[in-house]
Amino acid sequence: MSFAHTENLQTELVTLMDNSEAYLTTAKVRVGLVGTGYAAKLRAEALLQDGRSHLLAIAGHQLENTQAFAQEYQAEAMRSWQQLVEREDIDLVIISTINRDHGAIARAALTHGKHVIVEYPLALDVVEAQEIIALAKAKNKLLHVEHIELLGGLHQTLKQHIEKVGHIFYVRYSTITPKHPAPRKWTYNHELFGFPLIGALSRLHRLTDLFGEVFTVNCHQRFWQIEPDYYQTGLCLTQLCFTSGLLAQVVYGKGETLWQQERKFEVHGDQGGLVFDGDQGFLIQGGETKPIEVGSRRGLFAKDTTMVLDRIFDGKPLYVTPEASLYTLKVGEAAKRAAETGLTIFMKDI
Repeated sequence: MSFAHTENLQTELVTLMDNSEAYLTTAKVRVGLVGTGYAAKLRAEALLQDGRSHLLAIAGHQLENTQAFAQEYQAEAMRSWQQLVEREDIDLVIISTINRDHGAIARAALTHGKHVIVEYPLALDVVEAQEIIALAKAKNKLLHVEHIELLGGLHQTLKQHIEKVGHIFYVRYSTITPKHPAPRKWTYNHELFGFPLIGALSRLHRLTDLFGEVFTVNCHQRFWQIEPDYYQTGLCLTQLCFTSGLLAQVVYGKGETLWQQERKFEVHGDQGGLVFDGDQGFLIQGGETKPIEVGSRRGLFAKDTTMVLDRIFDGKPLYVTPEASLYTLKVGEAAKRAAETGLTIFMKDI
């Protein structure tokens, strides 16, 4: 469905108001979903709840699992994502599968004239991501890279209170997730997940959204791995120096040899601080600590899906651009190079 076709659908509403069933059949965006995991499930539920969309087909890695998933959501199971993107009766492809395949699926879907929603990252490679964004523009198709961390309660509360702490000079963002034992799944596979802070790009994107351009990047990583396909623990420590002079540390770890869970975001300014520890938030000023309310993290995939449909049907702006995600991907690439070389990486060289 092109944006021009969407305008035609809006015009049809006037002439079909007396026949709402015919209008809904004509106006629905026909969707193909790639993936059968947690994010895909939330996407499917969101689509079923929105009368503007019709989930037609689902593709996954294992046909048996795909068939069970598709049956649950009254859709057709496809043997491969390649078959799904080639279908002429699909307008929009949603990519909710392993990170390694994001770029290839997005490129193929756009080549076949589909709109695309893809969970971050758009691709594991910066050049590939740039090419896909250019392709979407050339095809005049919507390309939306999901970054629901920007819609969540923590990020919105940060934006609401951040001016109260004055000039910000230091930020620390830590997410540690112990897993005993670590699962043998794609998120613990180097090839399928990608470099930790590219695969988990939201850890960096929250910072670039709040604080702008990065000047230099340092990074160190360590993995515990006793079998060829999966690691048991991964730990990544990154330091960003922003052009504003702000210093930020990002700690991302998961697996068996980590023992204390942590989800903490600290902001230090010359007039106070903000600390978010789990689901609790605090404003610290003048030696006094005040609790602040933090909104929910629930329902964000549904909100993201609704906003994309609002964009397709009504032309409403989205909350993030592919270019913004691409910039953060470049920061992730800089962190990867820093971890591999032990050197400080300048963003101007990415």
